[in-house]
Amino acid sequence: MVADTEITQPVSVIDGAPLKDLPSDTCYKGTDKGIVRGDRWSQSQTGKIHSVPQNGSIVPNSGLPPHYNKVNLYRVDSCSSVSCSGSLVMDAASSEEFDLVVRSGVCFDVGPRRVMEDEHVRIDDLVDYLGSLSMSKGPSSCYGVFDGHGGKDAAQFARDMLLKYIVQDVSFPTSVEEAVYQGFLKTDKAFAEACRADSSLSSGTTAIMVLVLGREVFVANAGDCRAVLCRRGKAVDMSRDHKPCCQQERMRIEALGGYVDDGYLNGLLGVARALGDWHMDGLKGAGCPLSGEPEVKQFLLTPDDEFLIIGCDGLWDVFSSQLAVEFARKRLQQHNDPEQCCRELVAEALRRDSSDNLTVVVVCLQANPPPKLTTKFSVRKSISSQGLQHLQGAIDSIF
Repeated sequence: MVADTEITQPVSVIDGAPLKDLPSDTCYKGTDKGIVRGDRWSQSQTGKIHSVPQNGSIVPNSGLPPHYNKVNLYRVDSCSSVSCSGSLVMDAASSEEFDLVVRSGVCFDVGPRRVMEDEHVRIDDLVDYLGSLSMSKGPSSCYGVFDGHGGKDAAQFARDMLLKYIVQDVSFPTSVEEAVYQGFLKTDKAFAEACRADSSLSSGTTAIMVLVLGREVFVANAGDCRAVLCRRGKAVDMSRDHKPCCQQERMRIEALGGYVDDGYLNGLLGVARALGDWHMDGLKGAGCPLSGEPEVKQFLLTPDDEFLIIGCDGLWDVFSSQLAVEFARKRLQQHNDPEQCCRELVAEALRRDSSDNLTVVVVCLQANPPPKLTTKFSVRKSISSQGLQHLQGAIDSIF
């Protein structure tokens, strides 16, 4: 059993890849992992670190909480990046080495809803999980959040099948972007076939998948879940929310004969992209406005990159990206524990009256807590007009 792997259900073996059985972690009433509070439940899962250093030695872990007794440091090359309209632009001209440590935590809560429809995937050690299929150097990890609507079946299907279709694609691992893109489309098509066989499965889900392959990060998003990177205290959006009222999505919707009514696609759905929803006539299918195509983005990590926050819209409805980064950064400075940070983000979202299910994954990228930031500023001394007149009078009296 992989100690630092978490998926909400055991996943069937991927063809050609010796995947290991995973612990069941579905948290609905009656299970032993959920914390049941009347009609509500929540759960958090301790983040873990994979512990096979490249050089075979264990590195001192003075910056880690006590329960992290081993740490995996990887020496990787970092290409510098600059900010451009909220995205990262890669510049291969300069590079430097830095230590990348991947560890994560997760917390989820039903919130004020009666039913929990969120699902997630958290795999800290993708190399061990995929075996020979993984060809990246350094740490490889996978994280996903799936926000179901109209039922939980689509979210559970995507949780179980999306990674499978990604690594099965002929493009993997030589062209990860293409493999991830095709994985989303194949998952969507496979769920349509499952719904035709069993109409009770009819539902939909937004989906975000984050693959950390050494210094490279691939983010694929369909819907309004969001991934945010903290780069030295600054929030960098790694995905774009696909809301029907977004200008780019509205133009696409209207070009396909759809419309946006009070922020809802065809007056029915609050997102412009999702997996599933095949039961909605005129909404999903060839030439229809609801798309299952993901936006896939690639990033290169730098020494200034501290952690990731991946969450469903229940978090982002009450947090801006920058505010979430500031909140999480302050907590990580206090305890350096991604699991506890997730719990605190969820608790704060509930305090801010989030009206939805909540799922939050925090992925720390360094062993030490985020550093204190120093602000460089200069003080310019000036003199008022009255003071200038007095000075001029004093000078005139001398001469």
